[in-house]
Amino acid sequence: MDDMISGFRGLPACKVVRAEDAFTGKQALTYAVGISADTVGARGIHMQIISIPPKVRAKAHKHAGHESAIFVLSGKAGVWHGEHLEQHSFVQTGDFFYIPADVPHMPYNTSEAEACVVVAARTDPNEQESVVLLPELEAFVPSAVLA
Repeated sequence: MDDMISGFRGLPACKVVRAEDAFTGKQALTYAVGISADTVGARGIHMQIISIPPKVRAKAHKHAGHESAIFVLSGKAGVWHGEHLEQHSFVQTGDFFYIPADVPHMPYNTSEAEACVVVAARTDPNEQESVVLLPELEAFVPSAVLA
């Protein structure tokens, strides 16, 4: 039975992880890390819960060399994306959203009262290492458009 907990015949062990204390990331959103290189020794995946408070937008950014997959647990959000943030998508509870590696994006929440909460998985096992802020792109989306 001990093999089931510590690993079987030299294989890495499965682990239960409780989300870590939330923190504010480079992108100006709230993150609670679950699966990562730090928490379980992951080598090719990272999974976390992200909360976008009402009337808040992230900083424009990309994840250098890493894909992201999002599942919306609650609420809804808009996402500007593309080379100059020229494309736009809406996501809501139950939707999946895919962001290819190196694609600039800027999610935001237009709700007056409800946070948008998502589960995000990325091919980078580290939390903030692949985040590249792109402040020069923020001028392409005037703040009035986000309201």
